Amino acid sequence: MINEDYVRHIDKFGRVVLPTDIRKRLKIRPQDFIEIYQEEGQIVLKPYWQDKPCIVTGQVTCSNKVLSGGLIVSPEGARLLLQDLLALRLQKEI
Repeated sequence: MINEDYVRHIDKFGRVVLPTDIRKRLKIRPQDFIEIYQEEGQIVLKPYWQDKPCIVTGQVTCSNKVLSGGLIVSPEGARLLLQDLLALRLQKEI
């Protein structure tokens, strides 16, 4: 079923207004970049964080976190780091 609150029209310049609650949930602010592409017959819009790749995996996701010292880590990168740190701890290297 289609939620009428999310039905939008494209103006003569090709613009679409994203609903406020979607922008808030995705942490999209004015002047942010959006990645737009087609996938399986659908138009996909997602936040684009070109300047926030994970230092471990290189992934750019909206879930990446900035840690102390400005290090950026994706959820997968954090998992890999934790796994490595636990292995080092077991070997009594840290």
